Amino acid sequence: MSTKKQGVTWDLSGYFSQFNGPEMTAFKNRLSADIVQIQDKAAGLDVLSEKTADEWEKLILSGEDCAARLRHLSSYVGCLEAVNANDVEYLDKIKNTGGLCGFSGFEVDLRRAFTGVSGKFFKTFLKRQSLAPIAYFLRRVRVQAGFAMPPAEEKLAGDLGYFGQNSWISLYEKLSGRLVFEMVWPDGRKETMRIGRGGYLMSGADRKVGKAAFEGVSRAWASIEDVCAAALNAIAGTRLMLDKHRGVADFMDGPLFGAGISRQTLDAMYQAVHDNLGTAREILLSKARFLGRAGVCLYEREAPLEQKYNAPYTWEGVSNMVSAAFSVYPALSRYYNRFLKSRWLESSGRGGKRSGAFCTSTSVSNEERVFMLFNGTLRDVGTLAHEMGHAWHAHCLHGTRFWARKDPVTIAETAAIFAERILADGIISDKNISAGEKFAMLDADLGSAASFILDITARFEFEKSFYLERMSGEVSVARLKELMTGTQRRIYGDALEPGGEDPMLWASKRHYYGLYVPFYNFPYAFGYLFASALFARFKEEGAAFLPKYEAFLRLSGSDTVERLARRCFGFDLGDPAFWTASFTGLKASVAQYKKLLAAKALSAKR
Repeated sequence: MSTKKQGVTWDLSGYFSQFNGPEMTAFKNRLSADIVQIQDKAAGLDVLSEKTADEWEKLILSGEDCAARLRHLSSYVGCLEAVNANDVEYLDKIKNTGGLCGFSGFEVDLRRAFTGVSGKFFKTFLKRQSLAPIAYFLRRVRVQAGFAMPPAEEKLAGDLGYFGQNSWISLYEKLSGRLVFEMVWPDGRKETMRIGRGGYLMSGADRKVGKAAFEGVSRAWASIEDVCAAALNAIAGTRLMLDKHRGVADFMDGPLFGAGISRQTLDAMYQAVHDNLGTAREILLSKARFLGRAGVCLYEREAPLEQKYNAPYTWEGVSNMVSAAFSVYPALSRYYNRFLKSRWLESSGRGGKRSGAFCTSTSVSNEERVFMLFNGTLRDVGTLAHEMGHAWHAHCLHGTRFWARKDPVTIAETAAIFAERILADGIISDKNISAGEKFAMLDADLGSAASFILDITARFEFEKSFYLERMSGEVSVARLKELMTGTQRRIYGDALEPGGEDPMLWASKRHYYGLYVPFYNFPYAFGYLFASALFARFKEEGAAFLPKYEAFLRLSGSDTVERLARRCFGFDLGDPAFWTASFTGLKASVAQYKKLLAAKALSAKR
């Protein structure tokens, strides 16, 4: 494995030996034929009954197998897209994966099969040996069946979505993927950069550079704001119209169902969040006071205080830092070392990569892949740990059925942030790491916490406001900016410098343009607070906690988050007191941070 500063490139041969080679072509052709076959059989089969039960059992098993193989293919294509974001011709070839969108038709007929079936018979059906391991998934399908349009309309909606809603998403992805901005450096130099580079510059300790990057990035997004607004309005409008025809009363019902939690849990969490906004604001206010300012600008919410501990890190240094921190969790540490050795990680700085980071996995070959852009900063250490948390979660699901791996994003983010908690604690407690680097880690960790509490909450509040207004008609660019800046000022309070808002955040955040469900933001706040509670339990119980944690991850696609939390840890997620207690560790870290800043300020005066 290369240890050069630019990171490493991944090996995708576990998927296919080459893109569109004989192996991949045969895989696609067989999958396409199998999808057509199960779709035809499902369309011609009556609803679930004693007479059709055996046939539906076979179709469900075949559908699960097709879904797993489709995931394998889409995971591979997603990896290729991420490293070829600027190659339009290649992207077009990648997206043309054989017209496999017809699987949605089978899903429609599966919901039809469960419509009107008595609870008693359905319960008996799920006790079949082959179906019991995926019973929770099938129960969720039955719930969805109660809010479905007639099958013909659902299939039409699926087809129109492929050519309509998905096209808006694709348009946004293409435009944002090609977007560049002009960076005007503080010394007057001008340089054209990829939009993802701007985020890196904004998160640096040099505030003048960060401000220049923010201004350049904002101008770039403003250049396509009309298209972004059209896409956002079309995506949200389609969802709201489908909700209406499906009898879904509240636009939050779908996101909550997808997140695997109840409204009571969401409300309990946000009651605690709003009660503790002051704790998160104090992080940013402490930074601002240290810098002699009244508040911070939104773009610098995670920027470190000191340049000398922000860069440069070598890839070897970053990967070793994560390895050392993970040593308190031996199984995770072994997995991480195997991950690096297998080259399942893409962290290089090669050109053409899109911005951001992600983890993807496949149950066909039981492998995971992590994508990130290594810039040689301390922030990259946290990104690596976060994505490895996702990968470890997927690894813990090995041996479970594909439809028992349909874990909600709330648990997915909990697993990722739990790995971040291990990293931060490991660095801060490592005797071999300097006091300056430990302070830098604490600074970065608290900056991340402020974002989970303040930024995610502001994004969530904006999206609710946007959907409420979208119900009455299209929302203009000017109004989108007003909604965004208004929520930022309300949530950040006095921690936000006057004029320090980011009015274009609605355009630059890809989560608002996601394919499946809206409101992808609140699960991050959930994950941060839930992971904080789990980490506190880990610190109390030590190694005895880890088997319970792994069992929780393994069961993540088998029940609601509330029931799993109670079953595995005894937590009551519907109680605001649980979420309030999750702030205990953060409050202690903020107090420590303020003391260190006071000492630094005193030392500087001397």
